[in-house]
Amino acid sequence: MESFKTIAIFNYQHETVVLKHLLDQEEIPYYFENEMTLSVVPMYTSALGGIKLRIHPNDFERVQQILDDLNNPLQIV
Repeated sequence: MESFKTIAIFNYQHETVVLKHLLDQEEIPYYFENEMTLSVVPMYTSALGGIKLRIHPNDFERVQQILDDLNNPLQIV
């Protein structure tokens, strides 16, 4: 896990729920740094630098696409 890099930072734990599901679906290894600490003491988010999504560099493009898809506005067809 030492080779894992931060690709995104979140301020609140609820922001990671859908992303976890999508990453699990794609079988992409990941972990959220500071997740447990901030679930107990959420006011420490600024002091700890937020909840950091850490992934292996080989998965960077796939995860970036997932993040981009989540950030695009909803399109109704």
